Order: sequence, then structure tokens, then C-alpha cells
Amino acid sequence: MSAARTGPSLTLRTREAIAGWLFVSPILTGFLIFFVGPLIAVFYYSTTEWNLLSQQSRFVGMDNYVDALTANDTFWHVLGNSLVFAAGLVPLNMALALGLALALSKPMRGVVIFRTVFFAPVITSAVAWAIIWTFLLQHESGAVNQALSVVGVDGPNWLHEPNWAMASVIVTRVLKTVGLNMILYIAALQTIPRDYEEAARLEGANGWEIFRRITWPLLAPTTLVIMVITVVGSLKVFDHIYLMTGGGPQNATLVLAFYIYEQGFKFFNTGYASALAVVLFVLILALTILQMLLKAARK
Repeated sequence: MSAARTGPSLTLRTREAIAGWLFVSPILTGFLIFFVGPLIAVFYYSTTEWNLLSQQSRFVGMDNYVDALTANDTFWHVLGNSLVFAAGLVPLNMALALGLALALSKPMRGVVIFRTVFFAPVITSAVAWAIIWTFLLQHESGAVNQALSVVGVDGPNWLHEPNWAMASVIVTRVLKTVGLNMILYIAALQTIPRDYEEAARLEGANGWEIFRRITWPLLAPTTLVIMVITVVGSLKVFDHIYLMTGGGPQNATLVLAFYIYEQGFKFFNTGYASALAVVLFVLILALTILQMLLKAARK
């Protein structure tokens, strides 16, 4: 006696689709829970007045945004600091990464050791890196000022003078992250066919002309990716500021990400902090879109 049929059998295409969704379901579930969920929550809390400790929040509409954009001078000061930080870090980081990549992409003795040395800070703990540089940049006992004193230069109090604190944080951040961009540039350089360079040399082109007309244009896609990553990372910087200056002196290094932390977890203005987080999200999104449009316009 044959078994009773329970329904039409699934087609191969349907079974493959189900298998695909089952395979991606763990990471998709995590994405929805840990990214989309908090993102929606931030948008909701940005329209409320909530102190994080209370069980209830009060809906205030767009008041948090209006307060941040029109009635809070500190917000514009903090936003300016974030843009200064990005404007200082991004070109310095990319120029140094490209220079290192050009130097270390050629075969020479010990090149792997040099690459490792410059990449090591990337995998070093951000906390350890910031603490070490805080000691190195001490006014009297720091190794940097002691080295300057050997050549007769009286170094400033790097992290406690408003004119020097931001520059100090930018430079130490560049040294921490430049290795990653260097590796990306080296990988891109290795994809450029050597035939192009050899043909250009046969035509009499010098090193600068080869770089300007062949190497740099072919590096453009990688440069765009690096620029977007570096800009986003610079606008989200928090650990260096928290550990090295705490936003000081005189709010000279108080950037937007650290200001959001202070408002949310130090002063418990959670609704206001959420609104600032949304502003930071929109700012990063706008800059990313702008960079991609500029890149598309150059094609």
C-alpha cells in the first residue's frame, strides 16, 4: 500500500532558495537585532526627552534637533572640531599611506619587516596606543620633549595647550591607522600590470610622469574607498579623545562622537544625545554620497 501524499513537492529552485535563506539567516538575524533595531531606536529616542534612568520618556518631536542646531553654541564648536580633525587626519593619512606603499611595493631586502612595522600599530590596542603616547607627550618627562631638548628646542605641553592638543591627537591617530591604508594601496599597486610602466619608460617617461599618468589614475578606485573609510573613521573618533585629552583643554579636542557620549552617559540627556547621533549619521552619509558623486563626475 503506497504512502498518502501530503501536498505538491517543492521545485529545485524553491529548495535552493530556502537553503540560501537558512544559510544567511544567522547573520541576517544579527544584522536586524544589533544594527537595524538600535538604529530605529535612536531615531525614536531622538524625538523624546529621556534621562536613561527613568522608565518613561516624553515625546518632544523635533525639539532636540532645533535645540542642537539653533540654541546650542557648543554643538557648532564641537562640529567644527570634528571637521578640523577630519581635515587634518584624512589628507595626512592618505599621503603618508601612499608614500609608504610606493616605497614598500618594490622588491628590496627587508621589505616584509618594514611592512610589519608600519602595520603593527593597526592591530595594537587603541587603549595601549593612547596611553603610551600620553606618556610620550608629557611636558617635562615625555620622551618627545626630551628628544627635542637635545637639539635645543623647548617642546610645548602637547596635550594640555589648546593650540597643540588637536594636532597631537591627529598625528598619533595617523600613526595608529596609516598601516591599514598602506596595505590597501600596496594591494592595489600590485594589480597594475608592469607592461604599462615598461612601455612608458620606452617612450621616455620619467618616474613622476609614470605616476601621474598611469599609477595614480589606476589607483583612483582604491583611493575613493580609502577616502570614504578614513573620513568615516575620523568623524567617529572617540577612543583617542577619551583617553588622551578627555575633550580638553578648554574643549579644544571635544569632537562630536565624544560629545554624544557625554550627553548620553555623563549628563543623561539621552534624547538629546540620540538627536546628535542622528546628525552625525546624516553628516557621514552626506559626505560619503558627495565623495561618490565627485568620483562619478570625474569619469
